[in-house]
Amino acid sequence: VGSFGAAAITPNLDRRARRGVQFDRAYCQQALCNPSRSSMLTGQRPDSLKLWHNSLHFRDRNPDVITLPQWFKQHGYTTRCAGKIFHNWHTKVKGDPGSWSSPEFLHYANHGDDKPLVQGEVPPDHAKAPKCECRDVPDDAYYDGRVASEAIRVIHEVKDRPFFLAVGFWKPHSPFNAPKKYWDLYDRAQLPPVDLRRPAGAPEIAFHDGRELRGTPPNLANFTSDQIAEIRHGYFAGISYLDAQLGRVLDALDQAGLTEKTIVVFIGDHGYHLGEHGLWAKTSNFELDARVPLLIAAPGVAQAGTRTNALAESLDLFPTLIELSGLPNPGGLAGVSLVPVLKDPKKSVQPGAFTQHPRPAYFDREPGGIPEAMGYSVRTERVRYTEWRDWKTGDVIARELYDALQDPSETKNLIESSMLKEARVEAEMLLRKQFPPQRRE
Repeated sequence: VGSFGAAAITPNLDRRARRGVQFDRAYCQQALCNPSRSSMLTGQRPDSLKLWHNSLHFRDRNPDVITLPQWFKQHGYTTRCAGKIFHNWHTKVKGDPGSWSSPEFLHYANHGDDKPLVQGEVPPDHAKAPKCECRDVPDDAYYDGRVASEAIRVIHEVKDRPFFLAVGFWKPHSPFNAPKKYWDLYDRAQLPPVDLRRPAGAPEIAFHDGRELRGTPPNLANFTSDQIAEIRHGYFAGISYLDAQLGRVLDALDQAGLTEKTIVVFIGDHGYHLGEHGLWAKTSNFELDARVPLLIAAPGVAQAGTRTNALAESLDLFPTLIELSGLPNPGGLAGVSLVPVLKDPKKSVQPGAFTQHPRPAYFDREPGGIPEAMGYSVRTERVRYTEWRDWKTGDVIARELYDALQDPSETKNLIESSMLKEARVEAEMLLRKQFPPQRRE
């Protein structure tokens, strides 16, 4: 949930962590909604799907690929969706109807359309900063409250049969519009400060213009210190709002008598910058964008209340869930099962976790519609190593190396240093084995 997750007030995430294994080094395959979700839900990397932006449905280039919920559906499960699971509103096909036993609920929507729905007059907005809204409204006024209510209804509807329920909460993504009571949980002056400086020695290509929060180029906003503080406050409020909705769903599992026989996973699709490195939102290969929260509670399997440093990737979810459920493997999955780690959190199942991102970050909106470069990044136990490659030639045009243990905030690019040579060579070999340089001319 960001660089300051420990400061967030999340009693229900804490409650869930006490029942399962918390992965402290889990990573998405690309820090953007559509590629990340498509990769996670198909068990394929963005390069295999040929999908690196939000405007293309994953089935346009992969019509026969099997999704995680679809595989459960084909093996006798009722599969249901409440909220944002597959990416939706940029594409012609909304969601993935073949994956579900019933139509998705509140799936086709845009974050910016999440306006408060209340009876009578809408209460005043106490927020001032861009993308922020602070109104004294009930939880169901916004998407996530309604998503939780639908998930609860579905749980009671399907509780007597095998089911796969995907609950897609929208927060803490912008706009930062949690109900006022969640803003009131925090003293803005006491929230962790932000370091706006870029990492020393980092190449220009590693950065982007933050247009998701700053607006449309060339009219990009430069936030004041007060605006930065309020935006960060709103992000915290969104985390606590999401946490409360998760608590409602967990309560429903308890009430239905399902807690001890249900696998529960909590995962995010990407990380988020809130001014760190001078960046806003996602679309980078830095740790803050690549790392995602991951909790897995599997009764009778997971070592409850434990944390692990084992490296994990979002696309590991597919093979993990089918193994836990005793389903056959469809073959061709890029991820690996995390079940050995659930049984023994000291174990490791892979030497590196891979993330990538193109430049321009939103190349589909640029003339020509193809990237100029692709950044490939690997996180090992010791370092994060990144290569930026020319899209057409495959030539390396920039590199980054960060000391993940001594410099977890990634403040200095050590690629020109003699330090960490052995770790760099190991990471470079891993990266090039996973992503061999190629010419696309």
